[in-house]
Amino acid sequence: MLISLGLGLVVGVVLALTGAGGGILAVPLLVFGMQMGVAQAGPIGLLAVGMAAALGAFLGLKAGIVRYRAALLISVTGMLLSPVGLWLANRIDNRWLSVLFALVLLFVAFKTFQRARGKQAVRQDPVNLEQPCMRDGGTGRFVWTAGCARSLALSGTVAGLLSGLLGVGGGFVMVPALQRYTNLDMQSTVATSLAVIALVSVTGVASSAIAGSMSWPVALPFAAGALAGMLGGRIVSDRLAGPQLQIGFAGVSALVAVGMIAKVLYR
Repeated sequence: MLISLGLGLVVGVVLALTGAGGGILAVPLLVFGMQMGVAQAGPIGLLAVGMAAALGAFLGLKAGIVRYRAALLISVTGMLLSPVGLWLANRIDNRWLSVLFALVLLFVAFKTFQRARGKQAVRQDPVNLEQPCMRDGGTGRFVWTAGCARSLALSGTVAGLLSGLLGVGGGFVMVPALQRYTNLDMQSTVATSLAVIALVSVTGVASSAIAGSMSWPVALPFAAGALAGMLGGRIVSDRLAGPQLQIGFAGVSALVAVGMIAKVLYR
């Protein structure tokens, strides 16, 4: 229980400091720290990340920076695909699932490093006509078009599928997608992404609980630690967050991914 609580604490702090994609480390921590398979660790990681994201989304709603209509649209499409991902996870050999997770983690590490080094332009120009989802200058709300709805819905399907398949919240999909398809600032992007993660996670966690594949003795202290870590991390996030922290997160993620692949090859 103490190990699970401590691992959850790490996840919550990383999630608070690095943004919505930080929760992808939840499953590897359970794989190495609790000697679990990816299929068993996925629902636990999803519960913890979902609860921590819900806390972050609630704080974002209070601050008025969550675009809740967009979050609901993305979440509905994600919820439809999350059970499909969970069904696939229980039918794929754990070794291949571990390799797939490691490849996704390497991709996240590369994109995080790229953004931190300034090689990826973040589109925040309010007059950028290439972005399908634009906010009204007066109300701050999105001007809804077919292209906007289609782009956000597609992002939700990818996030939902990966959520069920790998037990990740999908923030590493949502943050870049919202940056690409909308003209939201970074604070609003992360807060809206956290709202999506929280909502999509509900479906995956409920499906796992109904199927009896949730290990509650590990899941509950892990989730409690993640909540505590999220609260503590938010207190120091403004002082610690920055390019160097993002580069550090990318490096740790890459090392963890290599370790997962090595574990499969040499077991």
